[in-house]
Amino acid sequence: MQWLGFFIDDKEMNAVQRSFSSIILIIATIFWPFIVPLAYLELLKFHKKHKQVIDLLISLSDPQLCDE
Repeated sequence: MQWLGFFIDDKEMNAVQRSFSSIILIIATIFWPFIVPLAYLELLKFHKKHKQVIDLLISLSDPQLCDE
């Protein structure tokens, strides 16, 4: 909730910017539970579609780079 304190204490925002930002924060809060699962499904679909390429890149990667 520290971001809320920064948002409230911001003196450079005028009333229009503050109300617009508040509306955006409310919309983002409402739609967050719907967007995250959809984005995860897209990620799974992408991984399934390109599994061979991903596995090839993983097998070709230098193991020493992963250890650092």
